[in-house]
Amino acid sequence: MASKLRIAVYPGTFDPVTLGHLDVLRRASNLFDRVIVAVAPSDSKNPWFPLEERLTMAREACKGMKNVRIETLTGLTVEFAQKHRAIAIIRGLRKFSDFEFEFDLAHANRLMAPEIETVVLMPSQDQFVTSSSFVKDIARHKLSQAAAFVPRCVLPRLKKRLG
Repeated sequence: MASKLRIAVYPGTFDPVTLGHLDVLRRASNLFDRVIVAVAPSDSKNPWFPLEERLTMAREACKGMKNVRIETLTGLTVEFAQKHRAIAIIRGLRKFSDFEFEFDLAHANRLMAPEIETVVLMPSQDQFVTSSSFVKDIARHKLSQAAAFVPRCVLPRLKKRLG
């Protein structure tokens, strides 16, 4: 009997993808047979980059990660996870202030799909401060400093975005 693939979904806006995201993704890819990075349209967050560009950046940043796929998140994350037969939703937790939001989200997802676990992973210590918002704030003031927090494929796009 063939064993069932352990699939996880890692949702987010990835605007832009950061080294913190990749750190959590590497950890998840070691735990699961396949991880689907689900890039959300998220117009409510006023993303800097259009969805297609965020998908492209994520694909470029994840090259060489054999068990990682990049897809557009459609609908609710939990429905997307069910559609892809995922057993888990990956969430990154950087600091204590993230906990309450993640806690509420995990419980809401559990109510809708009790068969899907929420797995919270913390980035390595050198990535604790890294977030897309943090990267954009740094880039606005000193683009060269943002390079320490993003994969190489993102920096030229940040430069272009800032003109």
